[in-house]
This record gives sequence, structure tokens and C-alpha cells, in this order.
Amino acid sequence: MIALSLAEVAAIVGGQAHDIPGPESGDVMVTGPVVHDSRDVREGSLFAAFAGERADGHDFARQAVEKGAVAVLATRPVGVPSIVVKDVVEALGALAKAVVERLGATVVALTGSAGKTSTKDLIAQLLRTKAPTIWPEGNLNNEIGAPITALRAQADTRYLVLEMGARYIGDIRYLTGLVPPRVGLVLNVGSAHIGEFGSKENIAIAKGEMVESLPPADEGGIAVLNADDPLVRAMASRTTARVVLFGESDEADVRAENVRLTAAGQASFLLRTPSGCSDVTLRLYGEHHVSNALAAAAVAHELGLSVDEIAGALSTAGTLSRWRMEVTERSDGVTIVNDAYNANPESVRAALRALVAMGGAARAEGGRTWAVLGPMAELGDDALTEHDAIGRLAVRLNVSKLVAVGGREASWLRLGAYNEGSWGEESVHVSDAQAAVDLLRSELRPGDVVLVKASRSAALERVALALLDGAAEGEVAGR
Repeated sequence: MIALSLAEVAAIVGGQAHDIPGPESGDVMVTGPVVHDSRDVREGSLFAAFAGERADGHDFARQAVEKGAVAVLATRPVGVPSIVVKDVVEALGALAKAVVERLGATVVALTGSAGKTSTKDLIAQLLRTKAPTIWPEGNLNNEIGAPITALRAQADTRYLVLEMGARYIGDIRYLTGLVPPRVGLVLNVGSAHIGEFGSKENIAIAKGEMVESLPPADEGGIAVLNADDPLVRAMASRTTARVVLFGESDEADVRAENVRLTAAGQASFLLRTPSGCSDVTLRLYGEHHVSNALAAAAVAHELGLSVDEIAGALSTAGTLSRWRMEVTERSDGVTIVNDAYNANPESVRAALRALVAMGGAARAEGGRTWAVLGPMAELGDDALTEHDAIGRLAVRLNVSKLVAVGGREASWLRLGAYNEGSWGEESVHVSDAQAAVDLLRSELRPGDVVLVKASRSAALERVALALLDGAAEGEVAGR
């Protein structure tokens, strides 16, 4: 964060200073990051104490100060230097808004039902080739994560990339009010959180708040929209910003032509922009990353990167966030694809297609493709239908083995596969992560490719990690 005195912080957030050493809070400076986990405290930090379901940050206030935090942002005095406010979340947002206003950096914000984190990572890897860039670590995309990310910006930060998620209508409006973007990107409208929203149309209303927040075209506002998604493309009518389309449609300003997959399952295509064309071969796995790459390319092009610079950076960009299509080949020739950070119907379909593409070469040598799938959360009344459809898709794509992990939702995955024509050992339902690990350890052979994917609540990354780290038989970390 840019250096601020505790007096300045207190004035911005409307708080009261307590237990500040020295005659004045203006003598004490915050020079480090704002953090909400005491383990992340560095010298000069400001520690934001949140009262969560499992732990109360106020209980770690003294520990944070002992580790180097200059003060704690809290809702009550905690016996160490602190700024006491009514609501820490609101105070954090106010502080982020004030800091970003002082910086004058270009804010790029993106949202979508799937692909946000991967696209955010691509945008960051493009923009940082030109100037100092800040972006979220992982998927810090809510009312805490977005301000925390914004507050990592320094005086020399030129680009601030923010991922913005939504569980309810109004969430993105709130976030863009804290950190107003000049460039707003909407990737897609899918089924993620449809249980809360009720319909894709309502999801589109929520995601469209992104483009409604942008300044008009004559003030530099740019809306980057997916030309291949009708619900996203329709958002052009909801903004006065200049609209830039990306996709594979002929009408897209930034588009991909001649898309193909390498033998390893990585996409290659001709990138066409208003200023020229260049070839791209992604390091990321799966054809679904073409759309993410085009979105990132459109943003970078609008911010002044040449087509050759964009193509070069895309062709070297990797995965910055964990458990998202992380591909590791074991010494015995088994490949583990850890895509277990989260899941929704769209992302699972994309991952299955990537698995099949990656397994093409393996099949020729007797290898098999394994889809180890867990529940997809927050689908509401569509849960049974969507899980059934994924099970059926696994069969249609000719995935060798489906392992459905968990309770009711997993049984629906298995049922879909069975009804589509998968009998015997082609699909199986197991109770938990440990059972999946036991099964896989006993049956995997060289050349097999294993995809692991489920919603965050299932923590199915334990399966992938156990298969990679050689955990002792019967042990799955974090079970």
C-alpha cells in the first residue's frame, strides 16, 4: 500500500485511534500491505480483524502486532495499537477507494460465470510486460478480497487488475463503487450460483452491473464483451462506454481463427486484432482457454500492446493460481490434472473436453482417461439435471473411467453415466476422497491421465495431492 499515517487511515475510514504509541497517530506510518490473515503480516502492515464463522481476527491482534503490524483495524479496542470502526468490511472498502483515487492507476475489472481467475492471470501476465501491475492472488473477488488486492498497489502501479464475483444482484455494483474500473470485461453468463440467482437472466443482470459502472466512451470507458455469448453481447446496450467484442464470431474485434489443439491438448490459433495478426500457441490446457486468451488480448490491445507483444506473452503465459488445470506427470508416466479449485457445469464440461484431448496420445499407447468428479454446488433446482448431464457427457466423450466422489450429487453423476450406457467398471461411485485415492492407487497404470474436479466445498484437491505426493496408504491430508 502507499504509505499512510494512522491518522490518515483513521480519517479515511471514520475510525478512532486506540493505544497508539507516541504523542500522535500521525507519527506512525503504515508502509506494508493490508492483510486479514495474521500469518501474512509483514513489517509495517495494517491487520484487518474480521470475526468469521471459525475464528475471530480480534483474537490474533496482539500476535499480528508482535509480527510487525503497526496497528489493527478492529471493531473494538484490542489492547494493542488499533483503529476502531463500526464495520471492518466497510472501512476496508473506504480505504481501498481512497488509495486507488490517489494512485490514478488504470483499473481493469472482470467478471463472468467461469474462467475469471484464469483470465485475470492472463491479463496480468500481458500487462506486466509493459508496466508495474497488481492483480489478485488466487480468486480474491469479493467485498474483502477486492479491496485487499487494491490496497497492494504501490505509488508506481500503473495497472490494477481486479476479479469481481457475485452471489447476488448488487454485489458487482458494490465492488465497482469501491474501485471504479475504466476497463470492464464480462466473460460469460453460465450456471454458477444459479441456485441463488434463479435464472441465467438474473445472472446476466448481476454481471452486467460491470459495464453499467464504466465511464462513457469520451472519458475513456471500455466495455470488453464476449461476442459468442448472446447474454453478454446484449450488455452493450447497458453502457455508454466504447464496446469491444472478442470471440470466434466474425463480428468480434479480437478473434481467433484456425483454432486447433496440439497432441498435448494445448490450443493454437491465429490471433486477429484491428491492428494485425499473429500466431499463438498456449501453454494452458484445453480449448476453453481460447476464449480466456481472447478476452485478455482484447484488454491488452485496448491498453496499447501490439499484436506481436500480445501473442508472445500469451504463448509464454502459465497458470498463476493453484489447482486450476495444474498438469503434472509422475515419474511412472501417470499424468494428474488438478482442476479441483472449483466447478460449475460449464467449467466441468470444458475440463472433460480438455481431458479427452490430453488423453488422445495416451490412448494410442494403451493409456486411459479418468474423470474424478465431485459435486457442483449452488445449482438449486437444477442440481439433479446438471449432474446427470455431466455423467452423460463423460460417456459421450468416451472418457475411459468416471469416478464420482461424495454423496447425493455424486450418485447423480454416476446415474447419468449409467443411463447413457456406461456399465460395469466404466463408472463408479465412491463415498469420499480417501476411497477415491484407494481406488486410483490400485488401478492407475503408466500413460493414464487423471482429471480431478469439484466445487470448492468438496476439497477434492486432496485426491490429486495424495496421488502426487505419495502420501502413506490410508492418509489423505485434511480429511
